[in-house]
Amino acid sequence: MENVYLTIVLAPLLGAIVAGFLGGKIGRRASHSVTIAGVGISTGLSLWVLSRFIWHDQPVFNDTVYTWMVSDGIRFEVGFLVDKLTVLMMATVSFVSLMVHIYTIGYMADDEHNWPHGALTGKNSYQRFFSYISLFTFSMLMLVMSNNFMQLFFGWEAVGLVSYLLIGFWSTRESAIFANMKAFLVNRVGDFGFILGIAAVGMYFNSMDYAEVFARAPELADTQVALFGGVSLMTLICVLLFIGAMGKSAQVPLHVWLPDSMEGPTPISALIHAATMVTAGVFMVARMSPLYELSEAALSFVLIIGATTAFFMGLIGLVQNDIKRVVAYSTLSQLGYMVTALGASAYAAGIFHLMTHAFFKALLFLAAGSVIIALHHKQDIRDMGGLRKYMPITWVTALLGSLALIGFPGFSGFFSKDAIIEAVGASQLFGAGYASILLTVGVLITALYSFRMYFLVFHGKERMDEHTKHHVHETPWVVTIPLILLAIPSVFIGWYTVEPLLVNDWFTTGDWSPIVVAHEHDTLHHLREHWHGQAAFVQHGLAALPFFLAMTGLVLAAVIWWGVFALKPRIDEQLQAWGGPVTRILQDKYGFDDFNQRVFAGGSRNLGRALWMTGDRAVIDGAIINGSAQWVARMAQSARHLQTGFLYHYAIAMIIGLVGLLTLFVTL
Repeated sequence: MENVYLTIVLAPLLGAIVAGFLGGKIGRRASHSVTIAGVGISTGLSLWVLSRFIWHDQPVFNDTVYTWMVSDGIRFEVGFLVDKLTVLMMATVSFVSLMVHIYTIGYMADDEHNWPHGALTGKNSYQRFFSYISLFTFSMLMLVMSNNFMQLFFGWEAVGLVSYLLIGFWSTRESAIFANMKAFLVNRVGDFGFILGIAAVGMYFNSMDYAEVFARAPELADTQVALFGGVSLMTLICVLLFIGAMGKSAQVPLHVWLPDSMEGPTPISALIHAATMVTAGVFMVARMSPLYELSEAALSFVLIIGATTAFFMGLIGLVQNDIKRVVAYSTLSQLGYMVTALGASAYAAGIFHLMTHAFFKALLFLAAGSVIIALHHKQDIRDMGGLRKYMPITWVTALLGSLALIGFPGFSGFFSKDAIIEAVGASQLFGAGYASILLTVGVLITALYSFRMYFLVFHGKERMDEHTKHHVHETPWVVTIPLILLAIPSVFIGWYTVEPLLVNDWFTTGDWSPIVVAHEHDTLHHLREHWHGQAAFVQHGLAALPFFLAMTGLVLAAVIWWGVFALKPRIDEQLQAWGGPVTRILQDKYGFDDFNQRVFAGGSRNLGRALWMTGDRAVIDGAIINGSAQWVARMAQSARHLQTGFLYHYAIAMIIGLVGLLTLFVTL
């Protein structure tokens, strides 16, 4: 099996290398073929391994592939841990990535024609883009398959690097360069905490291996660290690791980079938001459950941050007009749901929502991209409308994705989101009541912004210009086929996986349990005890508050942005005007960007200017370099007066010197 796992990881890497270094020679068709083949092999083998875990009781694989270094007893290795958590992530990441690769053929077909004439960055950009997204897949697979902290950090940084390259892929746009630098810097903040957490693990456990660290964790559960008057070692490690997750999975206040990542091409938006990058933090916390279960303070911190992100980021989606940014703020909100589940110790529910969300969020992004292609890269939803009759496949798949997103009963999002709300409601941790209220009300917000976008784009009066209206049509099959293939799991995957994942303890049974939950933290026990099948769960959901809130949001959206909007096209602007200061706060995104620009960016510039003025100009240039030169010049200026050219001056000086020397000699 080791060769199979190596193939799963290395096939996308090989495709990335070929397309990246030889793309200019082999051409566009060969480049996308080799990368799609690499990710296709990875997908096929991942699904095969998943089937073996489901039906053939495949044993867990935990072994070293390569030892890089041994230092003071700590082994730095490349190795794989393939268990039930890993294999689910492998299948999800590789399948969504394969759909994005196929979709990219259609989306990036004319990319090189859009670069300014003579721009060097446009040369072979098609091949380079395929190389990057294939490398993205390799990096994420290395992260989820790692069995040690060193490899985890490698994958963690690799996905950050590739996201930087892809967000700023259209490098002739200043906004794209600003966005990728913003993503890079914000993630450096999170990664600083992350590497400190890994350093603390190495310091106290003297190991980088997951199995060794998890086995020893209970022994160190009561260890205190002399910091801030004394803090639990487990709390310190878990909070530091979660700061890394706050950056990667875009949690408040390190969320600001994710909406701006929309500056990259739509395929990478789908890949970042659905299967890679942002899910890394959620996966990492679930993987570290044996540590988090030893610190209720850390769990409460995770719980509160997740719920805050879920609710308040969803509100911003209500005032966005860019079709991709609406979906981006939806991602922020749904990531908050996943993180809240982790804080409530419902790790299985968080991973379940990660999996279902990957399908319907990738579907929504790719559907948005299909609309953008059809409208010649126009993205303002206020300039759309009536696309249903022009783009029937995109319309149907977008509707299915939207219903899954709001948790419509029977759709995949319903099972995972309702399970999270139930689990958080059952939690006894500090902050659980706050989180439960925000997640429940967040269902209404999700339905409002999702169907506001849906109705403004696909229904009502056509608001495109005449030229666009006469040329709009359904996108090619390389775009619509991935939409259809993603729509299928968006509808059905939840129905078939909720029972094994949440009821039958998929993650917590067997010789090796990838997820560990303390008995007092088990918030999913109520679901297991009262489980009577998927149909009964749906029936229960139909009578629950989240369903009524979701339907209220859907109906309100239909009335306002389908019914009233047809009669009063400016109703959307009027609603935002009536919102007054609330609307301005949401449009300003709570002031996070302004604060960062003024305090951190502006403060850094001011600090640099002050250091330049005092350090460079005053001390180094003034006192040391120029000052010493001026001192020498003044000394020379004074000394030159001793050279008068008169003989009697020199004779007097010699006599005075001789008298002085004789006096000194006699005295001593």
